[in-house]
Amino acid sequence: MRIECLRASIQAKAEREYARSSGPGGQNVNKVETKVRVRVDLGQLEGLSEAERARAQGLLAGRLDADAKLYVAADGERSRAANEAIALARMLELIVKAARFPKKRIATKPSRAARERRLSGKKQRSSIKQDRGRPSVD
Repeated sequence: MRIECLRASIQAKAEREYARSSGPGGQNVNKVETKVRVRVDLGQLEGLSEAERARAQGLLAGRLDADAKLYVAADGERSRAANEAIALARMLELIVKAARFPKKRIATKPSRAARERRLSGKKQRSSIKQDRGRPSVD
């Protein structure tokens, strides 16, 4: 995955939509459209392999709209430019996280010393619990 290529592709191919925000800004929110909604088609993005694209589409299925476009909105800031930058950064982060394959786990065995520590701890715990029983009558 080439992140810089992906970032440029998102910048170029994202559809931006603006609306009045409910965030901070006082009277400003009543007259300026600062909320930003960004949509991008994952199939059109460059910088992702087919396997990465398929993985991202599967993991981000809940964020895809009816046209299979990834949807992100931002309205926390007072300026449109800041909200747009936040939305695009959030979109890039979502795609990068979803497209990255987890590392394969290499199975290992516990060492002999670790096994012995575990068993001695179990024996100690067992003797503590046995001592809690009723005293035997002799």
